[in-house]
Amino acid sequence: MESSFPFINKAFFIIQTFISFPCFLAATACVVIAVFGYYFFKPRCIYLIDFSCYQPPDFLRAPVSNFIEHLTISGVFDRESLDLQQKILERSGIGDDASVPVTVHEIPPNSSLSAGREETQDILFTIVEDLFSKHKIDPTSIDILVSNCSLFCPSPSITSIIINRFGMRSDIKSFSLSGMGCSAGLLSINLVKDLMKIHGDSVALVLSMEAVSPNGYRGKCKSMLIANTIFRMGGAAILLSNRKQDKHKAKYKLQHLIRTHVGSDNESYESVMQQIDDEGLVGVALSKQLVKVASKALKINVVQLGPKVLPYSEQLKYIISFIQRKWGMQKEVYTPNFKKAFEHFCIHAGGRAIIEGVEKHLKLDKEDGEASRTTLYRYGNTSSSSLWYELQYLEAKARMRRGDRVWQIGFGSGFKANSAVWKCVSEINSKDRNAWSDRIHLYPVCGDASSALRTKLLS
Repeated sequence: MESSFPFINKAFFIIQTFISFPCFLAATACVVIAVFGYYFFKPRCIYLIDFSCYQPPDFLRAPVSNFIEHLTISGVFDRESLDLQQKILERSGIGDDASVPVTVHEIPPNSSLSAGREETQDILFTIVEDLFSKHKIDPTSIDILVSNCSLFCPSPSITSIIINRFGMRSDIKSFSLSGMGCSAGLLSINLVKDLMKIHGDSVALVLSMEAVSPNGYRGKCKSMLIANTIFRMGGAAILLSNRKQDKHKAKYKLQHLIRTHVGSDNESYESVMQQIDDEGLVGVALSKQLVKVASKALKINVVQLGPKVLPYSEQLKYIISFIQRKWGMQKEVYTPNFKKAFEHFCIHAGGRAIIEGVEKHLKLDKEDGEASRTTLYRYGNTSSSSLWYELQYLEAKARMRRGDRVWQIGFGSGFKANSAVWKCVSEINSKDRNAWSDRIHLYPVCGDASSALRTKLLS
């Protein structure tokens, strides 16, 4: 039944129209702002365009027998120290192709500042020039430059050396990281990732290395002699971008990066430490608890990473086993099958014990650690750059496919465990020249076959 007062109905209609129209406009404006806000402020993808690893010339090789002979002739060490270093070398998993700088080949080894600077320039100039020439990159197009070298910290800094050599822009954002150990390579990637949240449409260059020349230890402390035997020369240059136009030429896309620092624990903090011995000589001491500390840090890191990468079925199995252990129904918590989350694994080639420790902790097969074990054999412990040699190995072996996911696991003093997850977004050409191209057919090295392979490598 219609109202007997039509003018009242009309008034109500007019009032409703004026009230709802501003609300509609406000709602529409909110939606538009939200869409534009998401578009402009959403996290940009970090693309790995390409990377280059340093391949030392053959004349810098340090075969195990030559290495021991060199230590003996130098007259620096007593018999007990020489025997210990030989014992460590023979069990290290490092082959005869691993190289040291020309200054370390001198007798006695040259550990001066100039020697460290010469080694740094030789490695970094070579790999940066290789990367720039391959992709026809103008050095002035680099917006962010990050270097990491733990023990060699010259002034001017390493990034300044690169800026001067390649004539980079005056407004480049440069950072030189030091003292952060073998995990600093992934820390550098994390720093670029954070910077690119602010600086859109940027190209970044990351340089990872460790200088061997100035860091040889000449004393008698057993824990400090280990570093003499396992570290070798190497380095990597990594080109990153968050520009949309670089998406189609990128090799990989960064999916996750998790950092773990357990330095609040004294045992972890002291597991890798540069210090002075009783004779006043400086060296890096490696604790006997290093593998235990690495496993502890990795466990914490995995707890953070797992929910981001594991399928729900594996997460459910872990939760159920965790509850059952709490109730005393089983002794051990289920270790998730990470091969359901990743096709490839790159474990820091810090030593045979580290690689085997990670394989055991994650219940991986020997084949999963092949890239790490082979990198250790051919190049030795190249510190933070070892992860990139491993990734190049997978590429050279034609194992990387579009859509594959690779887990990089880095360890370093402090103590730190860092994880980076990359997804392959292009077809990788295994024939592209890299640090493995010349002898990829000779690898992998299995078990005790390493001694037999040395003969092949020398022929």
